[in-house]
Amino acid sequence: MPAPKAPVSRPEKHAWLITSPLLLVGLLLSLPVILSKDAWHVGYHLQYAPILLGVAILTVYTPLRFEIRRQAVTVHMNDAAVVLMLFYLPPLVALGVRLTAAAIWLITTRMGWHKAAFNLASFFAGMAAAVLVVVTLHPGHGDEPWTWFVLTLAIYANNLITLIGVGSVVSVVQGVLLLPVLSRMAITALTVAGVNSVVGLIMVLTLQASRWGIVLIVALVMVLVFVYRAYSQFLRQHKSLAEMYELTRQVGATHHDGTLPDVLLGRIRALMAADSATLWLPSQGRHQEVLLSARFDYPGLLDSVPTPDIFRKLALRTGATVAAGPKMGPLDLRATLHEAGVKDIIVVPLRSSGVSIGALEVAGKLGGGPTFGSDDVRLVETLAAHVGVAVENSRLVDRLQYDADHDSLTGLANRRRMLEGLGEAMSGRSAREVVAVLLFDVVALREVNDSLGHAAGDKVLVEVAHRLKALAPQGALVARVGDDEFAIELRTASAEAAVTVAGTLRAGLRDPMVIDSLTIDMDTNVGVAVYPEHGAQPEELLQRAHVATHVAKSRGIVQVFNAGLQSRAVRRVGLAADLRTALANGELEVYFQPKVALTDRRLVGVECLARWEHPVHGQVAPPDFVAVAEHTGQLARLNGVVLQEGIRRARQWADAGRPLAVAVNLSARTLGDADLPLQIAELLEEHGVPADRLILEISEDEGLLTGGRALPTLDRLRDLGVRLSVDDFGAGRSSFADLSRLPVQEVKIDRTFVQGMATSPGDLAIVRTIVDMARNFNLDVVAEGVESELTLGLLEEMHCDMGQGFLFSRPLPYERFESWLQVQTAADPAQAPAGEVRWLRAVP
Repeated sequence: MPAPKAPVSRPEKHAWLITSPLLLVGLLLSLPVILSKDAWHVGYHLQYAPILLGVAILTVYTPLRFEIRRQAVTVHMNDAAVVLMLFYLPPLVALGVRLTAAAIWLITTRMGWHKAAFNLASFFAGMAAAVLVVVTLHPGHGDEPWTWFVLTLAIYANNLITLIGVGSVVSVVQGVLLLPVLSRMAITALTVAGVNSVVGLIMVLTLQASRWGIVLIVALVMVLVFVYRAYSQFLRQHKSLAEMYELTRQVGATHHDGTLPDVLLGRIRALMAADSATLWLPSQGRHQEVLLSARFDYPGLLDSVPTPDIFRKLALRTGATVAAGPKMGPLDLRATLHEAGVKDIIVVPLRSSGVSIGALEVAGKLGGGPTFGSDDVRLVETLAAHVGVAVENSRLVDRLQYDADHDSLTGLANRRRMLEGLGEAMSGRSAREVVAVLLFDVVALREVNDSLGHAAGDKVLVEVAHRLKALAPQGALVARVGDDEFAIELRTASAEAAVTVAGTLRAGLRDPMVIDSLTIDMDTNVGVAVYPEHGAQPEELLQRAHVATHVAKSRGIVQVFNAGLQSRAVRRVGLAADLRTALANGELEVYFQPKVALTDRRLVGVECLARWEHPVHGQVAPPDFVAVAEHTGQLARLNGVVLQEGIRRARQWADAGRPLAVAVNLSARTLGDADLPLQIAELLEEHGVPADRLILEISEDEGLLTGGRALPTLDRLRDLGVRLSVDDFGAGRSSFADLSRLPVQEVKIDRTFVQGMATSPGDLAIVRTIVDMARNFNLDVVAEGVESELTLGLLEEMHCDMGQGFLFSRPLPYERFESWLQVQTAADPAQAPAGEVRWLRAVP
């Protein structure tokens, strides 16, 4: 659609195009009057001429104003005075008195000479038409209806000529008047003319009854002047109140749908009868500058303002109203306003919570004579208070909407906005495009939080967000969709192209980050899913990108989703409900794997391991159901089952004369449970098992050694007497310096080093170093994965404390473990102390 055109505006000198014809019309209409025999008829009451001149001058100062576009139509009470002139004075004398009163009014109002000439020509033509009607139709006595008709017709002829002139000059200077506007103007003016005619005829009848009626007429005129002024003021106040009510109602009806400036500025400009109304909001935070202006007769809003910005900036800086015009304001501001070609201006600062946030400006009072006054200043200040509240509410709603769609830490779009963006991209893509979701999972963020604090972790997330925004292709939507997960939505040619983009972004994220003077190496796991190949709905596509990212953690590549990955994820979802049922029905079984002291081959303990035989899927791998338990809130119940069974069996073995320590694996997430030490204490007390018979193993890579949040729980467990062990030591990033800060008594060397030490000098060196360092720190050492006599010999040579592995036994259910124990333990108690293993062999 073409943009709306600004209203036509021409210089006032073009009014001569109407003024000249009006003068000609006045001369043509007055010529028959001059030639008439009644032009100077002495029978008229010439003595009334001075009085009627005074009455005409008085009534001309009682206007009712109606704004028509940039011009103001003024309707006076002087039609009543014209009735008296036409009845009592000779035609030419009445014409002269009327023009004299008009000239006095035009001179005293200091109207521009173009407008003054037009008004004088209009009065002349209108009065000439009126006296021509009287001369032609010959009114009779004042009490005759014919006289009333003639005088009323004369008044309407006068007003009709005046209306035609005003409509014509407005059309020439400001553009063609629309029919509805012209009709409203004519109806208003002619209605007032009718009322004035009736008032004038009543005056005639009064004077006909008694010449002393002139006293009553003068009094009536004075009363009517007062009533007219009061009525005019009432109309203005009523209009202001009505506009204020309508403004408030429409502001409430906008519901912050983006039409607020249109409603505010359009209504304010109309209420103030101003040439322009402007809203200025300087840029603030994420809010950009707003500068919009509603101009006279312009259907929309303009971003160009006809007034100098010095007034708005002054109001914002001082926090006070700035007003300037011919009769108000400092001289320097008046001069600036005059240079800009603006008649007058009022600028009021807008406030929000006591702070100036912008300015509301109205400029250019419509109509030739009037200018803004103190009442207008107060009205604009009242309007500014409403506008300030409306803007503040609008910004509040905008902020709430922004917060609903964005992440508060990084400023990126959130999951909700990402799903909306995916829906929009899916519906708007071309046939040759795919919509790709790249999901980035930040590796080791938990370690940063635990070691450096959550403030450092937040800085890492902010830096990742900044890099993704900088590296993402133009038009891509970047969002934070989880604690350590970021997603990018983009349109690209294929899944392969999406993988290429993901690889580039991942490489960019790998650059070292400097956080609080520390250099941190970060990496991400990336999963990719594309529409329409991998999903038809936004939620489905994002979920499948999650599945791909989860697989990418173990493969170290950019993983594209495929149906095989989904089947594994779906299997895990199904396992969640089955695991809950299995825990409730006691279907999980605890297996036991022996731990043997290598110096004397004595059985010193067992590790308790959960096993689950699923009725459909068969044996479920422990990592699978442990992960399901972690993500579904069932980890505490799973740990409780293993702890309960291990402590119960420890009591049985002690009663049988074979006191064995039991080791149970716990995740770092479990250590976040503040009630864990109390629960363990209750179990130990319930079964009468000493606390040092329980060993809790926590994997190194689960945050134990960097543990800030887990440390209070570890200290309470140590005070309880429970022994603590670091599982899979060597596979993570921790050092013995980290161990020295934690209340642990044992380390278990990761099985990958133990299994490789017989063939790899590097693995052998690592195991030897761990054993030597542990001895210096007074820590017991357990070697996992002992599967050969050669490995066992090497461990004995370096004086490793304990061993665990298939060479001794696989994990066994309780009954089979008891059988193994009976076979492996020497038969003669005198020769073999309780629990000593004389003849070791692997048990399948």
